[in-house]
Amino acid sequence: MIFGAKLAWRNSNKCIGRLFWDSLHGIDRRNITDERDVFQALLEHIDFATNGGKIKPTITIFSDAVRIWNHQLIRYAGYEVEGEVIGDSTSIEFTKQCIALGWTPSYGQFDVLPLVIQIGERRPKMFDLPKSSILEVSLSHPDYDWFEELQLKWYAVPMISDMSMEIGDTLFKAAPFNGWYMGTEIGARNLADEHRYNCLPIIAEKMGLNVKRKSSLWQDAALVTLNQAVLYSYKKAGVSIVDHHTAVEQFELFEKKEQQAGRKITGNWMWLVPPMSPATTSVYYRPFNNEKKSPNYAYQPAPILLLPSLP
Repeated sequence: MIFGAKLAWRNSNKCIGRLFWDSLHGIDRRNITDERDVFQALLEHIDFATNGGKIKPTITIFSDAVRIWNHQLIRYAGYEVEGEVIGDSTSIEFTKQCIALGWTPSYGQFDVLPLVIQIGERRPKMFDLPKSSILEVSLSHPDYDWFEELQLKWYAVPMISDMSMEIGDTLFKAAPFNGWYMGTEIGARNLADEHRYNCLPIIAEKMGLNVKRKSSLWQDAALVTLNQAVLYSYKKAGVSIVDHHTAVEQFELFEKKEQQAGRKITGNWMWLVPPMSPATTSVYYRPFNNEKKSPNYAYQPAPILLLPSLP
């Protein structure tokens, strides 16, 4: 089963970090049948994988009766308040469900959501993560002192928890796994996208750029600055991260090893091409076969709690 989990990573067409597929550490928790025991196992996963910042690729596999409602084990809440969004817009609906289950929101930009765990058809139970298990990185910039004033941060480890893992005829609905971040995931998407944290305008303003004209390329300049801050801050904090140029070089090495092993390369071009300066990377110019192989990870319909009317 653990080897199957490794193969599922190797077969993941959207992942540029597959060079390290064989280093995945597997934890078997299929014997657990209680929500609190699942929560304790997830805390063990978080602590082991975080490893003080020296992140270890890890997967914990539960029985098919277990379902984790969270998209990631650590994720920020999102709120709609008077027509404006506070926090992460992608978490708005799940945040509403947490509130319906009894969670008390703080309405901050970076509120860590509780874990919601369900066993079979039982009502889901909610657990707050202890602060000691949440490693976050406050962002600063090597050249701009004002960057710290923005009070931006992000969590250290991306731990996907809502995808299923398929190994042959067996489907695991709860198999949270993690690697480490590629810098652009945070700096060119999470904090930069207009529908997410939309930080580029304020960064451009602080840089003194002309934001009234697209041709000034203020978005591009602000994007580089934000990504520099992400990489600088994570490395300063001793947290594992990779820049997109290095990630592409690692993927090329993965391709070489796969070819030497006699295996055909599959990949999803839209995901393998970095969201920043894509034309400077070799993957931009090459097509990929997006054939899906087994074992693999897959998206699954999100559980939905019938919500009462919320204020």
